[in-house]
Amino acid sequence: MLPYYFSGIPFRAHQVGRKLPWLLGRGDVRQLIKGVYVDTRVPDSPELRAEALSLVVPPEGIIYGDAAAWLHGIDSTALGPEPLIHPRWTFLPRPTVEIEGLLVTTPAATAIELAQHLPRPFALSSLDALLHSQVVTHDELQAAAPAYFATDSTSQAAVLLRLADGRAESPGESWLRLRIFDAGFPRPELQITVDRYRLDLGYPDRPIDGRFLGLEYDSDAWHSSDHQQVRDESRRTDLAKLGWHSIPVRRPDLWGSYPALELTIGAFLCQEPRLPRRW
Repeated sequence: MLPYYFSGIPFRAHQVGRKLPWLLGRGDVRQLIKGVYVDTRVPDSPELRAEALSLVVPPEGIIYGDAAAWLHGIDSTALGPEPLIHPRWTFLPRPTVEIEGLLVTTPAATAIELAQHLPRPFALSSLDALLHSQVVTHDELQAAAPAYFATDSTSQAAVLLRLADGRAESPGESWLRLRIFDAGFPRPELQITVDRYRLDLGYPDRPIDGRFLGLEYDSDAWHSSDHQQVRDESRRTDLAKLGWHSIPVRRPDLWGSYPALELTIGAFLCQEPRLPRRW
């Protein structure tokens, strides 16, 4: 059956009036961006995102910020703690490209502006996501950077551009890498192949007590059930036999206030972490 609310076309709240809370409560519609909704059966796509933004962005408005990154294909989890995108636009000059008839800041401009203005963890995860999706390259970021800061700048954006890595496959991996960087530990290698396994990041060239150190971000979505936890434990046992100590990292480990993660990593690397934590 085809979607039935406006034939699957995104719509504004005023178009359904008092029915909106009822439709949301039934799970018949979902909010795409602030103030715009669509039938839950309509799959996400670049066209759908552009249609949603076209309902709130005025003609000739240039979309920027998290809305620009979202239109370039980045999931909202990489952009901030709130999953809802707030459309932002300007009429001031910006480097732009056209997507589905909409003016949007270029991937490079979008990346650098996010690196300047988002909180540090989300600034890095958005940079990593844009690089991972290959909508922008390191060379393009370096070419665009002088318009925003000096070559020797120590600003947040400049530092994070040097740290950004498109090999990161999830926001959690980006946040974990930032914690390692902030603690003053050596820069880890990413996506390490060990036999039939792959570790998110680690130190394949720094054996401690005969074992290497690997770290893996275990998201709630893929590592919470009893079956998933048994599988993870078996994986860690196999990695230990292959000479690797694997540290599982969950979201509370990254966002909690106690520096247990830094202390654990420091113990294996025989290095005192730089404390206190920055975030």
